Amino acid sequence: MTSRLYYHNSFLCDFDATVADTASVNDRTAVILDQTAFYPTSGGQTFDTGWMSLANGERVRVQEVADREDGAVLHFVEDPLPKGSRIHGVIDAERRRDHMQQHSGQHVLSAAFVRLFNIPTVSFHMGSDSCSIDLDTKSLPAAQIEAAEALANQVVTDNRPVGIRFVSQEEAKKLGLRKVPVIEKDELRLIDIRDFDLTACGGTHVSGTGQIGSILLRKAEKVKQGWRVEFVCGKRAIATARRDYTVLAEAGGLLSSHLWDVPQQIRKFQEEAKASRRTQEQLMQELADATALSMLAATEERNGRKVVVRTCPDRDLNSIKLLAQRLARQGTNVIALLGATSGSPALVFAASPGQSFDMNTLMKEALTRLGGRGGGSREMAQGGPERVGDIPGVLQEIATRLTT
Repeated sequence: MTSRLYYHNSFLCDFDATVADTASVNDRTAVILDQTAFYPTSGGQTFDTGWMSLANGERVRVQEVADREDGAVLHFVEDPLPKGSRIHGVIDAERRRDHMQQHSGQHVLSAAFVRLFNIPTVSFHMGSDSCSIDLDTKSLPAAQIEAAEALANQVVTDNRPVGIRFVSQEEAKKLGLRKVPVIEKDELRLIDIRDFDLTACGGTHVSGTGQIGSILLRKAEKVKQGWRVEFVCGKRAIATARRDYTVLAEAGGLLSSHLWDVPQQIRKFQEEAKASRRTQEQLMQELADATALSMLAATEERNGRKVVVRTCPDRDLNSIKLLAQRLARQGTNVIALLGATSGSPALVFAASPGQSFDMNTLMKEALTRLGGRGGGSREMAQGGPERVGDIPGVLQEIATRLTT
């Protein structure tokens, strides 16, 4: 079992220790120390990184830190260190401080949701860019999110002391912890935010809430077990706010409006785009009708029906599908056999209602010869052929058979 120095001092970023053992986990080398200040991934908080230095000046990078079931802490390195070696460990202090801000901010935020709305936190996740808590609630109105954020930041402004203490299980049951740990331990480590929150936790934390800096709630979304709230604290909050402002300012410049007016301008453009699409669709339908009439006028009726055959190098599936539909509606004896070679090759077969030929059957026959897949109904079918160069010949052969 490794003695965990960070339990007593979260600000400890360098220490001396002895290599107690080595291990191999999934072909990765790990060093086990008799004591460590490196925090392993646990309780939603991610691991520390840093360096180990030997007396001869050699340094090895600590790439990841993890817990082992027997209580040992695994420090993953590229090369093993000799057992019994004395090392000096140095933790990435900026990464550690960031983790302290995020984790302490999470305690404050989770406590705020409980105090205001009796909404408990189910889980906590610390990511590289943002953090999140999952809340056990069926609904989470914007007003509740804003209220919890406001209370959390008031606690930050108060700069309340954050203490660490160790108690027995029996004593913990009498203290009214916000969250009782699932795992039974003889002794629990408690994080005490004075007069605001008390909960069991093994993570690294600030010594005063003012060190959290600020707590910024980013978004909330419905998830399987409730609601997930994304947030950032401290330097992350500043960087995130700066990035958001830069993006909004640029968007405002592109729209020639103040950044506060960006949503209104976007809604305006969306409405204009919808109107433009409706106009475009109407024009496309009118053009398809006109093209269909022109094609039918140029098509000779044979054996009681008009079969329109076209291979269009400048049309796509949607275009020939609309044209086929318009052709089939222009009379009671029309069959359209259309191909498109712009973009993804496509075939569309359509027939006026009541025709004796099955378009789905004809499409499968064509694709047997051209390769690809497709299908449809008796009156309309579509497919994606593979051998594009053979499309005109295959369509013409089918048309000849339908008119003789």
